[in-house]
Amino acid sequence: MIYEIAEDVKKTLENKCDDYEIYIDEGRTIELDSLKDELNFAKEEIELGLGVRIIKDNKQGFAFTSNINQVSQTALKAIENAKLTKTDENYAFAEVEKVSEVKNVYDSKFSDLSVDESVEFLKDTIAIANDSGCEVTGSGFSASEGRSLIVNSNGVSIENKGTGYGIGLSVIMQEDGKIATAYNSESSRFFDLDGEKLANDVCDLAKSSLNTKPVETGDYSVVLDYYAAVGLLQTFLGAFDGENVRRGRSLLKGKTGQEIANEKLTITDNPLLEKGMYSSKCDGEGSASQKTDLIRDGKLNSFIYDIYTANCEGVKTTSNGLRGSYFSTPMISPTNLEFKFSEMKDLSEIDRGVLTTSVLGAHTANPISGDFSVEASNAFKIENGELTDPISKAMISGNVFEIMKSVEGLESDIKQYGSFIIPKLLVHNLRVVGQ
Repeated sequence: MIYEIAEDVKKTLENKCDDYEIYIDEGRTIELDSLKDELNFAKEEIELGLGVRIIKDNKQGFAFTSNINQVSQTALKAIENAKLTKTDENYAFAEVEKVSEVKNVYDSKFSDLSVDESVEFLKDTIAIANDSGCEVTGSGFSASEGRSLIVNSNGVSIENKGTGYGIGLSVIMQEDGKIATAYNSESSRFFDLDGEKLANDVCDLAKSSLNTKPVETGDYSVVLDYYAAVGLLQTFLGAFDGENVRRGRSLLKGKTGQEIANEKLTITDNPLLEKGMYSSKCDGEGSASQKTDLIRDGKLNSFIYDIYTANCEGVKTTSNGLRGSYFSTPMISPTNLEFKFSEMKDLSEIDRGVLTTSVLGAHTANPISGDFSVEASNAFKIENGELTDPISKAMISGNVFEIMKSVEGLESDIKQYGSFIIPKLLVHNLRVVGQ
């Protein structure tokens, strides 16, 4: 059906614009949420929509619809909308390139997944947490199947198909008047989520976070668990956005080839990664997916670009023009960011430190300077290579660009949270303020 829709739009646009791009998105989603341990929201949704971009006289127009009976009107609306935009010679659409296949991004079992089966899976996870002595404060499960087609006037025609699953769980533990909370989540391209392990891990974290003790203010080696690392790395990542670089909003502008991170670290944006949550044959503009080393052996190697920003800068797109849906135009965004360390440290090598599972307030970090001050959550002391007392309250402050110069990988599982595929991270000489 999506190919027929594309043909209808092409016929409508023929000889009415200089270039066109047709993006069609269809999918099925199951979403569940619980308040405490009672399911309070369940939704199954099937969606089909169309987004059209055109270029005429160096002006770009865009329109979208979810009414498939109005695809021709939507195409004509995109032409009308172009009249309201400014002339810019940097507008362009993707050219035909060799497209690589991506492996293990589609779970054929999704078609047999029902809402009832999803509800049972979430309920079982909640029950395991309750049996562990925790009180569930909230949980959620999602499963989705998506299929997209991008066609343009340059001859590009690429179809992507994928599935995704996710579960999250938050709990509270109360004991002798003391309270601790914890949260964790898991995602996968396949319905191989381990709800039992997630529930046990979250409850264990909450239990171990009771009986907190204060930490002495000082400079420490700090282990950033996955959520804590992702929270702070978001600020660092913004400096690689080609649009931020172009507008002078990146501290990394003009530093290509310079050492900006530990020489043992390479960061690769990899949309071709097997099982990667953001893997696909092409980006949201139809540019064939490619690997891009943002940092290579500690040195700044590349920024990320969509077609428009790349044209403004006189470089080639890195295939990072991603779409959230048919009703949005592409925006610069990373795919699967692999953090690879040539050497890893072990917890046993840390004499005096702090581990924080997550951080509160990461969104307040200065996106340009990189300065941050965050509250450590589910934090623990590290003494002579071992985790000891949970910490009551502590603030951690520093500068994300400075800590990346000496950041190290800690021996741990490699996990994907959002775009980031990382081990736990070890940073040095961070200021920890006890409260």
